[in-house]
Amino acid sequence: MAKKQSDAEKVSVFMTQLEHPLKSEIEAVREIIKNTDGKISERIKWAAPSYYYKEDLVTFNHRAQEHVHLIFHHPNIEKINSPILEGNFVSRRMTYLRNMEEIETHKAEIESILKQLIAYLDE
Repeated sequence: MAKKQSDAEKVSVFMTQLEHPLKSEIEAVREIIKNTDGKISERIKWAAPSYYYKEDLVTFNHRAQEHVHLIFHHPNIEKINSPILEGNFVSRRMTYLRNMEEIETHKAEIESILKQLIAYLDE
């Protein structure tokens, strides 16, 4: 009987098979998310890498080819004020990163958003 793949293994397989012009950038953002806090786990949700701790936090939308699109989807995202969070959707904000330079520029901001969401979940 074959061993069942873990959620993290499923994400690794997904990333191996992903064809995207910004694949390196997606991998860089993935590392930022995973390294922000050891509490964060990854899995596939909505046919894309997704990250959670107790509840869903953020998911990639890899359909767009011109940028890395992150969907922060948690009710508390509405309480977080950040220049990289766009949109005014119920329990949802978007972030768009066009290249490695923007990813490096906004690394601390991505980490801050995730840490704030985790703090809300730990209240």
